[in-house]
Amino acid sequence: MPWWVFAFASAGAAAVTAILAKIGVEGVPSNLATAVRTAVVLVFAWGIVFVRGEHHAVASVRGRPLLFLALSGVATGVSWLAYFRALQLAPASRVAPIDKLSLALTIVLAAVVLGETVSWKVALGATLMVIGSLLTLTG
Repeated sequence: MPWWVFAFASAGAAAVTAILAKIGVEGVPSNLATAVRTAVVLVFAWGIVFVRGEHHAVASVRGRPLLFLALSGVATGVSWLAYFRALQLAPASRVAPIDKLSLALTIVLAAVVLGETVSWKVALGATLMVIGSLLTLTG
């Protein structure tokens, strides 16, 4: 399957995640909710690794890739902890659009850190995403 099928699947799953998390975090400490979610993701991801036979490659993950995967894990943890706390404090319809500012930030970081080219269409789209996210703040 092409990459965009997975990207759309990710977007759909993220949308459902916001709603399920908002319901699930009700009456539960946000850090505990994040830990439960993380445990489920951990079991789910390792299950897929074993079913696909990819666990044999574990020994080859070291050095720079391991460092950056670990740092990515820390960033994910910070993101999830903050996201669940925000969901406890505000409606999902307000939290999710602000959380999705990560799209525009990713485009900027990809250009600065990875040297990816940003076309005018991508820049315009990112700008519109930021404007749209900020408009949700006013309700």
